[in-house]
Amino acid sequence: MRIAWIGKKSPFCGNVTYSREITNALLDRGHEVSFLHFAQEEPEPDNWPKFQEVSLPFIYKSQVYTIPALKATKVLTESLREIKPDIVHASLTLSPLDFVLPEICEQLNLPLIATFHTPFAGKGAKLISGTQLIAYQLYAPFLDNYHRVIVFSQIQRELLARMGVREENIAVIPNGVDTVKYSPGYSTIKTEFKAERLFVYQGRIAPEKNVEALLRAWKQSDMGSESKLLIVGDGPLRPSLEQFYGAEYGIFWLGFVAEEERRINILRGADVFILPSLVEGLSLSLLEAMSSGLACIATDVGADGEVLEKGAGIVLSTKTVRSQLKTLLPLCQDHPELTTLLGQKARNRVLERYTLTKNITQLEELYKEVLVQRPVHLSWGA
Repeated sequence: MRIAWIGKKSPFCGNVTYSREITNALLDRGHEVSFLHFAQEEPEPDNWPKFQEVSLPFIYKSQVYTIPALKATKVLTESLREIKPDIVHASLTLSPLDFVLPEICEQLNLPLIATFHTPFAGKGAKLISGTQLIAYQLYAPFLDNYHRVIVFSQIQRELLARMGVREENIAVIPNGVDTVKYSPGYSTIKTEFKAERLFVYQGRIAPEKNVEALLRAWKQSDMGSESKLLIVGDGPLRPSLEQFYGAEYGIFWLGFVAEEERRINILRGADVFILPSLVEGLSLSLLEAMSSGLACIATDVGADGEVLEKGAGIVLSTKTVRSQLKTLLPLCQDHPELTTLLGQKARNRVLERYTLTKNITQLEELYKEVLVQRPVHLSWGA
């Protein structure tokens, strides 16, 4: 099958990881993949496959949204006409281009699938004000113009349905992780940081990630000198937070770690992974930590609570993250047998539900279903 994939390669975020892992797996299964993305002169990101690429011009891009250049629509249309794909799959980048894609593909008589990543608060909760709320309000009326919309959980499917998207148009295909690559194994990271017990946060350092609650809880928990907390990631709040929560409290700021082997080494050497977010979709960082055998603590937002339900991890309420962590951190420090058990349960949960292999199989089945329901008769000379 010939697939035109529209997504992101930078800056690093969950959308980027999703595009990298899915396109790698599709190529491994013998599909032809062309990658169309907003590009600039920058170092080649880690572990990307070699495929035909098309650079779409842009004015601005960030981890959250992208503003395309005026000629981006023309470049995209001409590229799709030249590639002649069987199907187009857009990993939505919160860009104005997302809204014109259905019209472009309709003109070219191409089936179009979207993956909608935008995080949300969780079960029965209202979306928080700001980017997430605006994104859902903007996108819901347009998502029916795609032939299928992929989301990561039944909770998100129900949320979009309540906002008017036809349920039969929404497919639930959870994120998947490579369980061979992300697996328990040998690591030197504890020796590097002189740690007996190692805790990790990985993600953006931004308000919605609620990292300050974790930092305050760590500082107030009087963790022993042999326990260390690694903060992996970058973002707008890092400079201000790093001033007040540093090595004197056993907190180490690693910034964005581009090398995948380094990230895997960190996870394999850690004991506990913590994700105190106020909103999420389905965190790939959480799945990678679970697959690596870490005990995981995360808030009940997006689909993360669903991932950790029934004992696969510890689920926090967003209302009292700091106070809960203040109790849990010393407990995880002093009872290694607890974190070992939780790590085993986390790994088993991923093997049961969230493998990349199952993800790709479901995706291939969806492609076939869409192609059968909407046969394409191309007139590329038109």
